[in-house]
Amino acid sequence: MRFTAEHPVGQPGCDPELLQGEGMAAFARAAEEAGFDAVAFTEHPAPSRKWLGSGGHASLDPLAALAFCAATTTRIRLLTYLLVLPYRNPLLMAKAVATVDRLSGGRLTIGAGSGYLRSEFGALGIDFEERGALLDEALDVLRGLWAGDAFELAGRHFTARGQASVPGPVQLPHPPVWLGGNGRNSRRRVARAGQGWAPLLMGEESARTARTTALTTPKELALAVGELRQMLREAGRAPDEVDIQVHSQQTDLTVRSQVSLDEHRRHLDELTEAGATWFVVRTSGRSVAEACEVLAAYGRDVIAPAR
Repeated sequence: MRFTAEHPVGQPGCDPELLQGEGMAAFARAAEEAGFDAVAFTEHPAPSRKWLGSGGHASLDPLAALAFCAATTTRIRLLTYLLVLPYRNPLLMAKAVATVDRLSGGRLTIGAGSGYLRSEFGALGIDFEERGALLDEALDVLRGLWAGDAFELAGRHFTARGQASVPGPVQLPHPPVWLGGNGRNSRRRVARAGQGWAPLLMGEESARTARTTALTTPKELALAVGELRQMLREAGRAPDEVDIQVHSQQTDLTVRSQVSLDEHRRHLDELTEAGATWFVVRTSGRSVAEACEVLAAYGRDVIAPAR
């Protein structure tokens, strides 16, 4: 099992210092020193006040934040969790991806999704009903853009006639793409060309809010992973070449503190048995020092003994 530390920018009461250079650098370095394998940022570029007031969360631009973290770390991978690909012209998105990957020495992983906030799509001028098709189109751009000297594609809202994207990323043909979403369509996209799947263990109510399918237990996760592995075999791919990163209730360490360390380790064992290869951890962020200490403690108590 490998571990991702998600930055607490969206957590209630997040210390503003964690959103400034010194605090963010301290967080990224603490995650690296604790043995985490990736640091992650989510995105919501234009959320509504209504959504924020009913449990939504703040965010930073994930690629900009990860570029900053790249300059303050040396080993840890940089994960967009999740980047909503339909929000952007895919060629502009690819340029930002290539820049972060190059500046980090090839450490970027693209966690991607179709998005679910209808009002955010409207604010950005994107047709909400097109989000699935736009996600597929963006994935096609990532697969094809750096494969040759000139890129050709008649897109839904753009036309590439021999475009070049140089310099390209360090990781070729492109940085790994992990797709979020619990549903079968997400797994189909992974089987077609993805390098990872990033489901969330959540109940029916949360799943409706996120416009996805409920996955509530490790047993249900195991069934979904089994289906994904069959899809991969049918696509001529090896099932073990795809990473599976899981977010569960115990991701939030303020919740995890309500269970014992042994119970948490058993939870991780259940996820591993179900097929998970990565687990997401999120701290409270009430202060820079507290966030860093929580990461260090998790590294000592969970990550180090597991290796």
